[in-house]
Amino acid sequence: MRRLLENGANSSFVNQIVDEDVTPEQVAADPFESLSDAVLQIPTGPELFQPTRVNSLGFDLMHTPTLDMIESARAPWKAHRWAATPLIAGESKPKKVVRLQNPAAIGRSPGTVRNASEADVKTAFDTAQTWDAPLEDRQAVLLKAADMLEAHYGEIFALLTREAGKSLPDCVGELREAVDFLRYYATQATNVPPAGIFVCISPWNFPLAIFCGQVSAALAAGNAVLAKPAEQTPLIAFLAVSLLHEAGVPREALQLLPGGGDVGAALTSDPRVGGVAFTGSTATALKIRKSMADHCAPGTPLIAETGGLNAMIVDSTALPEQAVQAIVESAFQSAGQRCSALRCLYVQEDIAKEVIEMIEGAIEVMVMGNPWNISTDIGPVIDEAARKGIADHIDKARAEGRVIAEMVAPAEGTFIPPTMIRINSISELKREIFGPVLHIATFKSTQLDKVIDDINATGYGLTFGLQTRIDDRVQHVSERIEAGNIYVNRNQIGAIVGSQPFGGEGLSGTGPKAGGPNYLLRFDVPDMKSVDEKREGTQNALPKLAGHIGAVIETITLPGPTGETNRLSSMPRPALLCMGPGKDTATEQARAVSALGGEALQLTGQIDIASLADGPSYGGILWWGDEETARAIEQALAKRTGPILPLIRGLPDTAHVRAERHLCVDTTASGGNAQLLGAAG
Repeated sequence: MRRLLENGANSSFVNQIVDEDVTPEQVAADPFESLSDAVLQIPTGPELFQPTRVNSLGFDLMHTPTLDMIESARAPWKAHRWAATPLIAGESKPKKVVRLQNPAAIGRSPGTVRNASEADVKTAFDTAQTWDAPLEDRQAVLLKAADMLEAHYGEIFALLTREAGKSLPDCVGELREAVDFLRYYATQATNVPPAGIFVCISPWNFPLAIFCGQVSAALAAGNAVLAKPAEQTPLIAFLAVSLLHEAGVPREALQLLPGGGDVGAALTSDPRVGGVAFTGSTATALKIRKSMADHCAPGTPLIAETGGLNAMIVDSTALPEQAVQAIVESAFQSAGQRCSALRCLYVQEDIAKEVIEMIEGAIEVMVMGNPWNISTDIGPVIDEAARKGIADHIDKARAEGRVIAEMVAPAEGTFIPPTMIRINSISELKREIFGPVLHIATFKSTQLDKVIDDINATGYGLTFGLQTRIDDRVQHVSERIEAGNIYVNRNQIGAIVGSQPFGGEGLSGTGPKAGGPNYLLRFDVPDMKSVDEKREGTQNALPKLAGHIGAVIETITLPGPTGETNRLSSMPRPALLCMGPGKDTATEQARAVSALGGEALQLTGQIDIASLADGPSYGGILWWGDEETARAIEQALAKRTGPILPLIRGLPDTAHVRAERHLCVDTTASGGNAQLLGAAG
């Protein structure tokens, strides 16, 4: 109704009933028939991203015939045993057979894996070849692979559930994201030289989606890819690579090397590596950074998406029912095993009692159990090591009297019950608890900025949620919070490719954002520079820098579902140090940074390279001189314990100089007149 009025179509029809000059037929007429052709039509689901690409296939899990169709498709795989081995372009000499576990039913294994040996890693590097097919052919193959994934949804759903403990809604989301990545990067690809051999290391919490995202981006740019899936979930990766090969990706261009940390270490320490894409813990990312600094060419790109201490703020104007739904989804869906999951909830004390009681009530009616069943809300955590670590954290809080509520976990499987723990501040959390554990703190209305400061002070910056009906507060908080993805009046999980580019800042990642317009830039061959000038002799101290991301340069609106606003903003990273060598080169570097909207600081004198290991915050270093100095700079940067900073050996790309932040607002969820509330406040 409002839409019709806004567009001026039949805008007086609400008054026509009392107008004697209007006939009964006119009063009773269908108002939609009077809409002009100029009225914007709402796209259907498949049309959401047209004309660029087809949206991924959706499944209505509230529709009984659809559920029957899914059950029929996955039933043949309910007791199937898969077997994964290295898929390399040469003779494989894998290790002995390892039996994998079903986290929901220990003892009912989904299959086996034979991990890659040291010889397999060497063979993969020796035989790897960039995918030199024409761009149009690469795009067609990736699009075909996306279609093939959708066609195999029954097997994929069964495997995700049995190997990774995924519930059916999570299986649907995972498949859709994998398909979206393939189609998005296929359409984003351009004819540019590839970086060479790209190593892709993916996590177990999104064993299909993130795996396919990394691999498809590298392939779209024409790279050779050596992919190592998580040790816990090699079967789904084996299936994905098999389908990509069947779709037409050459074996030399995509090789699978399952295994543990030893395989990852071997892959990231080979001098032939042209780039690494990694998703996992911050600690592991720092180890990879050090290994690459010691062995790979200086300036080899590392794209790392790491952990977070994600927070949500709920103020007193928020609708409790809406907020509680978002809280429960963000904290407990996927058993809390999303990097975007809510870890620390701040509730304004005026409504805290009511909100906490409602969350507790929601927990009490949740169903824990076999994730195969559509009735299950909470599945298992990935393995016994994860279960024990989370359980120890809960036991400590229970002994201190801080557990607010928890469920009882099933006896079989690696389950952790959804648990609420009281804390005073996010500063009390020294590490991410990667499971269904929600830490809750309260705050006074006058403490909002202190809460924001405490969240920023963790050093992480992945996702953040805000529940409020005051527009000014949305602007104030979103401008001050340091997080890559900000969600307002909705949950803070489930980023959609091309609509909500995903990735953090600080300790939460390097950028560029996955599923965003700048991601593929890092998979191209760097525009390397070589300058013969020497560093100037004057000794300069490393300057003090603010180390903060600057004001917004540009904001673009991205496509998304009706009732939701998605905006991607870019702003300058902390200043990049332009070290030349020499004044002229440093000036050229600064000019290149400034041309992309970044901030540059020219350092033409000699710098003690060792001081770069623990110096002030900055965005990265440009050095176009000799490789020996470049190696020393790289190794110094790798010793830092804060954000991972790049050494840029050539012209920077947009994501080197600009940080990206995404804001998603549920525009249907305000629940009242936000303008009136703002005026009253």
